[in-house]
Amino acid sequence: MSNNEPPANGRIDQALNFQKYKSSDTTDLNTPYDYESIMHYSPFSFSKNKSLPTITTNILKFDGIIGQRQDFSSSDIKRLNQMYNCTRSLTLLDQCNFESADICGLVQERRDDADWVHKKSNSEDHDHSLRGKCEGGGYFMFFNTSVGKAGKTAILKSRILHPRRMQQCLQFFFKMTGSPKDKLVIWAQKDDGSGTVRTLVKLQTLRGKSGGSKTSSGGILIDDITLTETLCPNAVWHVDNISQLLDTAALNYTLKSPRFYSPEGYAYHLILSPRVLVDEESEKYMGIFFHLTSGEHDGALEWPAINRQATITVLDQDADVMKRMSIEKSFTTLETHVVKGT
Repeated sequence: MSNNEPPANGRIDQALNFQKYKSSDTTDLNTPYDYESIMHYSPFSFSKNKSLPTITTNILKFDGIIGQRQDFSSSDIKRLNQMYNCTRSLTLLDQCNFESADICGLVQERRDDADWVHKKSNSEDHDHSLRGKCEGGGYFMFFNTSVGKAGKTAILKSRILHPRRMQQCLQFFFKMTGSPKDKLVIWAQKDDGSGTVRTLVKLQTLRGKSGGSKTSSGGILIDDITLTETLCPNAVWHVDNISQLLDTAALNYTLKSPRFYSPEGYAYHLILSPRVLVDEESEKYMGIFFHLTSGEHDGALEWPAINRQATITVLDQDADVMKRMSIEKSFTTLETHVVKGT
């Protein structure tokens, strides 16, 4: 703890309240900075002159919110539950849908060339959480690549997270509407072994769609970030308007997924039939079918592909991962699945 002096407008006898602590002396319990916390000081706390604030927020719209005493914030409740070993998620490490102006505690890097903008859905670009269908809501982060010099960067950083397991899976929605030269680069900053988080590891580079103009005329959108301590799915197939399809699709109508590849290199498709009638007396069901298909690596693979396991998870599209409902089925390929004579 350092013996910091209070701000010029702060009371000398309240200097204790302005002392700073090292990060090693405190914990955020894996939650973002909380402007809405019932424990947060107000703008004029410990002020000698009540017309001059002692605290201002980096995000200006929170100046009028800090210091509220009406109720616990959602982060207050989450922290209390963790401190007293109440129920908490076993695998969810962090998530953000950007609906709040504090953008879940993510910060803009000060040494870059530009900033990500917290943007509201409009007729041209809409968020992924609410898909532009909720008036007054629906936000995402946007980096405008249509202005400025080529090569400029905008960096958005999370707070330091503290995983408890060896496996992590980062998933998010993104959309690139600019030039093929635009890049979205995902980095992880890790402990270098000495307790300092500074070792950079590049995870993936995503590029704009090929065939477009060499000059960017749009930007990069990101939304609905989720970090879990699980294995990532091998493939994700997003089906739009599924509720409508379940009500209106013709019987035995089918949708075919893109071709996916397993970690071993086997190619496969999924077939979705929103309304299947098994027999005349049965109810209508949704059918999902898995089948292998020809692929680029067939000549180097073992055939038939016996004793391989496939797991299919049907997941609803709630942006809040804690509210998603799912059903999962697994099966193992057997000799009896092989069609003879083909």
